[in-house]
Amino acid sequence: MKNLNIVIREPQNFTEFNEYYNLRWKILRQPLGQKIDSIKDELENKSYHLVALLDERNIIGVGRLHPLNNEKSQIRYMAISKKYQKLSVGKKILKGLELRAKTDNKKYIVLHARESALNFYINNGYKIVKKSHLIFGKIQHYLMIKKILYKNNE
Repeated sequence: MKNLNIVIREPQNFTEFNEYYNLRWKILRQPLGQKIDSIKDELENKSYHLVALLDERNIIGVGRLHPLNNEKSQIRYMAISKKYQKLSVGKKILKGLELRAKTDNKKYIVLHARESALNFYINNGYKIVKKSHLIFGKIQHYLMIKKILYKNNE
């Protein structure tokens, strides 16, 4: 699967947003027996959304960033189709979300990672702060943080 034609960008229309939410649900909620409406929250319209498109048409990855306060943004709902995991798709989405946080002059990004995703985030510069919540009583999450570095390292 080398030389994949992957583009990272915001979803651009109703159809792409539907596919975006559907992938989020298939990866993050369906295996837990949750309904599709469990994949949205009250921050959807205040958030920055990214998709990874294969060959300009198939959504194979998603991620979301929303502001928490003047200093922090939070990443949520990162999901990559199983077939495309371990191919840097998640890393590309993560870098896009981090760039947006930087553009928004945030100093930190926080997230709550599933235990299975800890190494991915650690390898991308995030530090574990503490064990956080158990989603739907099944999957342990960990609060993680990353300081956004600017060119002058302030």
